[in-house]
Amino acid sequence: MSQSTSEALFKDKRLGFFLYLGVEATMFATLFATYIIYTPAPEGPAPESVYEARTVILASIFLLSSSGTLLVAESGLKDWTLWKIWTGIGITFLFGAIFMGLEVHEFYKYAHEGYTIGANNFLGSFYVLVGLHASHVLFGLCWMSLLMVQLKKNAIPRALFIEKHKIFNYYWHFVDVIWVLIIIIVYTPFLI
Repeated sequence: MSQSTSEALFKDKRLGFFLYLGVEATMFATLFATYIIYTPAPEGPAPESVYEARTVILASIFLLSSSGTLLVAESGLKDWTLWKIWTGIGITFLFGAIFMGLEVHEFYKYAHEGYTIGANNFLGSFYVLVGLHASHVLFGLCWMSLLMVQLKKNAIPRALFIEKHKIFNYYWHFVDVIWVLIIIIVYTPFLI
């Protein structure tokens, strides 16, 4: 495959991926609107009695820091410095996994306290919105695992790996932006 053919292919893939992110943004916007409409619910648990600042802060520190560690991997791609690539992807994966552990713990704690998805419309919209975000983080962890396997086995050409990593970067930063919106719209008004 010639350089110009591969560049055109990558350009098409990036365009397709940005269209996908546009659809995802629309879906999240709909879920944010639903959450805003149903919060607080007229009866049942209220957000201020459910949310716990400690978990939100810890989860935020790990997920938002993972965007910075991903930049380490990206800087390693420029001159193919493998230790930077491995360090960046590895720490990003670790931070994402810790975030997932904190989210699972949060959901478990809420459910154990009786704040289940069916308790009222507020909790239903909360679980769908934050749970969908968590599923995107989980998908990102799987994607990073695949990138690490491909890098370890040297399974694909360097240019293709770099392009896949760039597209993954767009995805991961999108997931972080959604989390920032969740902090601002979902948690902050009731934790301050």
